[in-house]
Amino acid sequence: MTASQSRWNLLAGRYIDRLAQWRKDEARLRAALEDPRTLLVPVWNDKHWIRSAQGAVSALLIEDARRYVQTGAGELVWLGEFRQRACFAIAIKNPDPPDLFEAAELRELKSIVGELPAEEAGLLAYARAMVHWSERHRFCGRCGAPTRAMQAGHVRQCTNETCGTQDFPRIDPAIIVLIKDGERALLGRQANWPPGRYSTIAGFVEPGESLEDAVVREVFEETGIEVDDVEYHSSQPWPFPASLMLGFTGRARTTQIRRNDGELDDARWVTREQIAAGEIALPLTHSISFRLIEDWFNAGAAVPLREQPHARMWQRPR
Repeated sequence: MTASQSRWNLLAGRYIDRLAQWRKDEARLRAALEDPRTLLVPVWNDKHWIRSAQGAVSALLIEDARRYVQTGAGELVWLGEFRQRACFAIAIKNPDPPDLFEAAELRELKSIVGELPAEEAGLLAYARAMVHWSERHRFCGRCGAPTRAMQAGHVRQCTNETCGTQDFPRIDPAIIVLIKDGERALLGRQANWPPGRYSTIAGFVEPGESLEDAVVREVFEETGIEVDDVEYHSSQPWPFPASLMLGFTGRARTTQIRRNDGELDDARWVTREQIAAGEIALPLTHSISFRLIEDWFNAGAAVPLREQPHARMWQRPR
């Protein structure tokens, strides 16, 4: 890993000690729930409660978990130790959001993830991913019987004794890649994006396919460009709903763009000068796509991308 790749992308990093060994330790978990310092991360319909104060946002974390858990509000998932305090996610089961947190607002995490403190963004993403998976595996995919949570919410087991199938949390690996041709980079845009916004090429890994194979296939399918010299860059959890973005760079072997599968509305080669002049709008600055573009840009520019006065940084509408 190079020096430019040594920092974590948003939603990654050592923001929590997962203490996976506690998942099977019922005594430890019970003691954690009795501890008044223990925290809960409430999740309702894939949304979180967010506080705003003096222009800053933060996650609402429920303190004194034992008092709240006694209400039977929802299923718990052990997350680990956050800021030296035991921490669980709790899936709120009410059909309507409970009016319990007067000073907070329900928000989609994706819409405010870049505004939260990095460690809180990571915590909420982890909680959301676990609750999302659990709520969509309440019935056995093999026999159809109900499942029950095991190992502090990290396993769901079929209640049919003749089946007993266990399901574990899954993620969907996706590649995302910046392709270079000399001093140019290959970017594309989807039709539903805001006008002028471009990003790096991305797509899901298919069964029986390596990550490098997926890079070569996706770039060719979407742009007609053949690539080689595929190198790993960094990764980013993206639980919307369950992706892991695996970032790469690659070198173009051909340069004529042909949108083979029609997935992109447009694809084009851009130079650092065009980006600096604001000819295109860049991805969100907390995304791995922006990180790929930024690292490439800064490697060949006298002035870093974030200091370019005319570069267009795309911001998500509130």
